[in-house]
Amino acid sequence: MKPDWSLLPEELLPIVSKNVEDCFDVVHARSVCNSWRSTFPFPSCLLRPSYSLPTLDEFTLESKDLCTLEKVPLFVFRVKTPAASTSPFEYFLGGIGRDDRMDLPSPFQCSVKVEIPGYDSTLMNMVDCQILSLGHQYRLVGWEPKDYRGVVFLPLNKKGREGEFVVILNYTNILMVLTSAEMKWKRLENVPYAICSDLVTFRGRFYASFLSRNTFVIDPYSLEVTLLMPSPQKPLNYLVASGNDELFLVEVTILNFDIIDFSRFTCIVSRLDEEGGKWVEVTDLGNRVFFIGHFGNVSCSAKELPDGCGLSGNSILFTNEPIFAYKYGVNTGSPEDDLNCWRATRENRVMILNTSPVLALQIER
Repeated sequence: MKPDWSLLPEELLPIVSKNVEDCFDVVHARSVCNSWRSTFPFPSCLLRPSYSLPTLDEFTLESKDLCTLEKVPLFVFRVKTPAASTSPFEYFLGGIGRDDRMDLPSPFQCSVKVEIPGYDSTLMNMVDCQILSLGHQYRLVGWEPKDYRGVVFLPLNKKGREGEFVVILNYTNILMVLTSAEMKWKRLENVPYAICSDLVTFRGRFYASFLSRNTFVIDPYSLEVTLLMPSPQKPLNYLVASGNDELFLVEVTILNFDIIDFSRFTCIVSRLDEEGGKWVEVTDLGNRVFFIGHFGNVSCSAKELPDGCGLSGNSILFTNEPIFAYKYGVNTGSPEDDLNCWRATRENRVMILNTSPVLALQIER
C-alpha cells in the first residue's frame, strides 16, 4: 500500500520542506494536502514574470497601446500507468498553471486543464504525473497581431546594461525589435523581407531561420546580423535548442506541396558549430527527443523518459498531426528511398488528442 503522507505529523513538515530542493519534488509535495501546500513555498521556477510593452499599429508600424509579455515555463508531463498496463501512454506538453483555490476536493496546487474531445474538461493533479522541464517560451497577453508568428526575449547582463532587455517580434514578412532603453518597435535591418519560419534564443543570442533558405545570428547588444553557412537546402526548416548545450537545424523535404503528408517527409538535421559559425550535418541527436510544432520546438533527453514509454532517443516527433516518430536511416524496403536521411518509422503511432490549452499526445503501444 502507498503511504498516506498527509498523516505525517505537522511539526515534521518544516524539516521536510527544508530538505526538498528539486522544483518538481516541491510540486508533488504541495499536492499532498492543504497543510503540505501551506508549508512548502511555491517553486520559483514555475513563476511567470511579465513585462509591459507597447503594441504595434499594423499599418503604420508605430508603437501604441500597452500589452504584457509573459514568460511561460514549458513541461512535458506524463500520466503514470501501472507497469503491466497495456493502455496507450498519454503525454501533455504545455505550461503548468497555479491554482490557489482551497475548495477543491483534491489539492490541485499545480494543475493542468485538459480538454480532450469526447471527455469532460478536467483538472489534472500533478501528484500523479512525471514532469520533465523543457525550458520556457514568451507569449503576448492582451495583443494578437495579425500574422504574428512568435516573440523572443533576451535580458542584457553586460556591465552597464544590467536590467535591460531586447525583444524581437516575428511579424508577417519582417522582424520588429524593441529595446527596453527605447521602448518602441522598429524594423530589424539586414534580414530578408521574407517569412521567418523560426526564431529562437540560444546562449544569449537570437537565431532566425527564413523560408528564403537563410539562417542568421543576431547580437542582442549591437543588433548586428550575421549569416550562418551553409544555407539550408530546403525552404521548410526548424530551429531546436537543447537547453544551452546545442542548437539544431531540422530541414524538411516535402515531395508534394499540394498534399501535406507528414509520414512522407524526409529530414536533414544539422548542429550549430558556434565557434565556426556554421551548420554541421549530424546523424545522431545525442539520445534526445525533439518535439516540433505546437508550443514551439523543444528537446528533452530520452534518459528522462521511462523505459518502454513509447518514445526512444534520437527521434523527432512532429506534433501537427497523427504520425510516427522520425529516425535516421530508416529502411522502407524500397531501393529508391535514401537511407541517409531522417524519415518516419512504424514503431509506435502518435495520436494528437488535443492542441489547446495543452498539447495532448497518446502513444500507442
